[in-house]
Amino acid sequence: MYLEFINQVVSVLENAVQRAGFEPVEIAPEPSQHADLSSRVAFKLAAVARKSPVEVANQIVENVQLRENSLIESIGTTGPYINIKASRTYIDCTFETVRSKKEDFGGNFYSGKILLEHTSANPNGPLHVGHIRNSIIGDTLTRILRKTGYEVDAQYYVNDMGRQIAIVSWALEHFEMDPDLKSDHAIANVYIKANARLEDDPQKVEHIDNLMQLVESGDAEVIKRFDDAVDLAVKGIRSTLLRMNVHHDSFVNESGFVRSGEVSDIVDKIRKTGRTDVDDGALVVDLSDYGFEKTLVVQRSDGTSLYTTRDIAYHEWKAMQADRIIDILGADHKLISGQLKATLNAVGLKEPEIVIFEFVSLPEGSMSTRRGQFITADELLDKVQARAFEEVEKRRPEMSPEFMKEVAGMVGIGAVRYDIIKVSPEKSTVFDWKAALDFEKQGGPFIQYSHARASSILKKAGEEGIWDPASKPNASVLTDESEITLIKQIALFDKVLKQAADDLKPHIIAIYGRDLADAFNQFYRFSPVLGAETEELRNARLGLVDCARIALANVLDTLGMGAPESM
Repeated sequence: MYLEFINQVVSVLENAVQRAGFEPVEIAPEPSQHADLSSRVAFKLAAVARKSPVEVANQIVENVQLRENSLIESIGTTGPYINIKASRTYIDCTFETVRSKKEDFGGNFYSGKILLEHTSANPNGPLHVGHIRNSIIGDTLTRILRKTGYEVDAQYYVNDMGRQIAIVSWALEHFEMDPDLKSDHAIANVYIKANARLEDDPQKVEHIDNLMQLVESGDAEVIKRFDDAVDLAVKGIRSTLLRMNVHHDSFVNESGFVRSGEVSDIVDKIRKTGRTDVDDGALVVDLSDYGFEKTLVVQRSDGTSLYTTRDIAYHEWKAMQADRIIDILGADHKLISGQLKATLNAVGLKEPEIVIFEFVSLPEGSMSTRRGQFITADELLDKVQARAFEEVEKRRPEMSPEFMKEVAGMVGIGAVRYDIIKVSPEKSTVFDWKAALDFEKQGGPFIQYSHARASSILKKAGEEGIWDPASKPNASVLTDESEITLIKQIALFDKVLKQAADDLKPHIIAIYGRDLADAFNQFYRFSPVLGAETEELRNARLGLVDCARIALANVLDTLGMGAPESM
């Protein structure tokens, strides 16, 4: 509804500018403390018109024409600023639209197909804390882009033939996996042992190199060994991802691009650019004119390809599958991602849009680690969910263990996802599980609790026979400041969805969710619902509670968080 409001404002002002005799100019109204929207268009026109901005603003407003039932109440001036106030129609239409569209409220204004790659951790062990931000940013962006109307294919690019996988394959031949461990954790254990053995006996490194040559040349036995190792690790990784409510549509193996001949083809295309040279037997690409002093190696001296080479072939394939390509990468990939884009550009291929994120860390001493190992995502999730269970048990001791476990799962995973996503990707962040689970702070649990509160109010009203979800309350009786503020906050959902999708900044939705929950709680604090003065007002306020519940549920779903009906 907010986007429709903005469109009407732009159209009205453009027509007023034209009728006032000024040259057409871009109009971009912005939020204002003094009105619902404000425009600085008079400043743009003043110099050309040789008039003061105040005079220009007054002339524009004098030529404003509003149609009947417009979403605009009035357009006036404060000095050189043009201020726009939303009409009662805007309030009532928002109320009715939310209740009629329900889970479809918000978005659906874009089209096209996007291929979005995220996580893509090496399958040589479990996901660790460092991977979590990649997964959550990628999954949340997928949800945002789908909500705005795009068809999105979320992909995990599986490194199934690099040196690390060769070591895992070799490790499985020399060390026994612990059957009591989750498969990806068991893989990590033998991988660590193998690396220690290789350090003690460097001659065995030649055997690893040989395995890499054999798998690239198509040796069936070695390929099967690699595939078996990768399958074990990916099985465990997928389990962890699903636990975090992170979903991929497809897992694409990099080896497929070697076996299909696409890697050889892309190397030939790179050679034809005239940028290649041989350095100590390896084929390298000169990207100095793109600002990279360091050359990019695309083929080793033994003729085998590198991860980067296979990644270029993967991106050529992706370019044929979608209108847009998006990669979610850590800050340590800035150089290689830049070289990747430059190489693709040099051979005339579509470049990906790359979201670079800084790393997430844990406060010192926040939880224990096994000596010599990283903190796994599973360990972190176990700790957070256990703490969430304690909190739910303390607050709702009368409830069943099944209820406590279900809510603790929603709250724990929601707390992790929200605390990670609330920070803009380019900023580093520290995940503090105690702060994330603090119900008193405006974090994930605060938004979930607001949804649960709205659901409980409606449930109680239904049990008392004073609320029918199919009813059509009279929204025009909602005139209190807290009521209008809440409705206007709900109406902003379209705007923040568009901004988050356009800028690829998922934290915008997280901030909006917090503000929406705050607006709902302020409304509930100042506007009695079940105890309203009249039946008509009570029904309207119950309808507004329903609007808030719907909007909160849609925001939580977009953030990949559960929407509990009771907490």
